[in-house]
Amino acid sequence: MTVYLLRRLIQAALVMLIMSIIVFIGVYAIGDPVEILISPDADQAERARAIAALGLDKPLWQQYLTFLTNAVQGDLGRSFVFNEPALKLIGQRAPATLELAFAAMFLAILIGLPLGLYAGLRPNSVGAKAIMAGSILGFSLPTFWVGLMLIMVFAVQLGWLPSTGRGETAEILGLRWSFLTWDGLAHMAMPALNLALFKISLVIRLTRAGVRETMLMDFVKFARAKGLSSSRVIGVHVFKNILIPVVTVTGLELGSTIAFSVVTESVFAWPGMGKLIIDSINVLDRPVIVAYLMSIVLMFIIINLVVDLLYSVLDPRVRLESKA
Repeated sequence: MTVYLLRRLIQAALVMLIMSIIVFIGVYAIGDPVEILISPDADQAERARAIAALGLDKPLWQQYLTFLTNAVQGDLGRSFVFNEPALKLIGQRAPATLELAFAAMFLAILIGLPLGLYAGLRPNSVGAKAIMAGSILGFSLPTFWVGLMLIMVFAVQLGWLPSTGRGETAEILGLRWSFLTWDGLAHMAMPALNLALFKISLVIRLTRAGVRETMLMDFVKFARAKGLSSSRVIGVHVFKNILIPVVTVTGLELGSTIAFSVVTESVFAWPGMGKLIIDSINVLDRPVIVAYLMSIVLMFIIINLVVDLLYSVLDPRVRLESKA
């Protein structure tokens, strides 16, 4: 395990280095923040002072070396707009995005697994066909349109839920969380459901395919021949085996949910990292954009490692192969 973790850490460091080069060059090659941040009425002397203060007067390679040196020390630069550390701004918005993403994945598992099990165990029933048709809608409907329809129905027409914002929050370990208050949960309900719709459809289809495949396996037939009850066969033998692909894909989807929650956060005015990155792109706040993208890369690396470890727990053959 120690050798495996060391190898993964080396791979992670290499990936972070390569991605830092790609992200830095890509972001710094787009637009000129000086044109947005500095008044058009400023003279050349003021523009020169501003460019020097932002560090934009140096060659690109020298800017990258400065960025890399500071990044190793945990400093990804200061925001051009807010004049605060970029990581601090992201850290302030991260709880909102993280709780929204985890709520969406919780809904995806809570709703998707039972529906997928039912569709896999009774594939020819009317309910199973309706579930699969609904999953197609979940894949097809645009996220922004679903969000607007949710607001129209549950906020405007029925008045059951608030349409925008994060609501009342409570503090734990210096961070503000919405899920700890009823008002926060009410504000989270629609954006979490909107973000979870695609994931629910994905989990349904993964679970159904896994059940249909596993039910034909010899060990399931042998378990039934031993006289085990249907609930035990499904709960122990079938369910554990279908969890392997579900855990793998769900873990990776968690990363994409966090990274690409921009549309949902924009529709519901949810003050998370997605809203921050949109605002930063509009004003070309380069340090915040770079810090956000590097944070997402690091998050995907961590999630991949956790998924691999969970995979080895669910499938003992992975551990046997690693020992061999």
